[in-house]
Amino acid sequence: MTTKKKHWYDYLWIWSIVYFALGFFNILFAWLGMIDFLLPLAIALLGGNKWFCNNLCGRGQLISLLGGKLGCSLGKPTPKWMVSKWFRYGFLVFFLAMFGNMVFQTYLVFAGAASLKEAIKLFWTVGVPWGWTYTAGTVPDWVAQFSFGFYSLMLTSLLLGLIVMVFFKPRTWCAFCPMGTMTQGICKLKNRAHR
Repeated sequence: MTTKKKHWYDYLWIWSIVYFALGFFNILFAWLGMIDFLLPLAIALLGGNKWFCNNLCGRGQLISLLGGKLGCSLGKPTPKWMVSKWFRYGFLVFFLAMFGNMVFQTYLVFAGAASLKEAIKLFWTVGVPWGWTYTAGTVPDWVAQFSFGFYSLMLTSLLLGLIVMVFFKPRTWCAFCPMGTMTQGICKLKNRAHR
């Protein structure tokens, strides 16, 4: 039996752990998560494929490691409704609405219409004080507000991924991941245009 040759990108699960650890100590590191937002879109737009999802997604790798190799998953089949088009696109719309709300909250702080909230929101509803991760005045308040909001989004999606990993196949999250749905849509449009 031959073993698959390891590439540098097979270890990007470490990036996921480092990202969340850095945000635990300094919320401004949350901006690094924009790499995980922009790079998949750029690869899909330029390459017309989901190479990021298949090779570079540290979150997917981490979930595979925990659920697969470390056996933290019950491994039950992913429910059909969870992989259905209506659920995937519905979740994408919901996710984009939450992202838009986060950007709007950042704008309100930028415009001086709202004050900085040093908290993260888990599952878009549960506020958790997170003030120890930021020293007031280090950067403009709107920069910090974006950090708190973006870290909330990233942490919530990780927790959702871990929850579905426990009950179903390890990479069940990937079936309805908003970035995966967006890149798949981009690839379909791009490939249709090249026919």
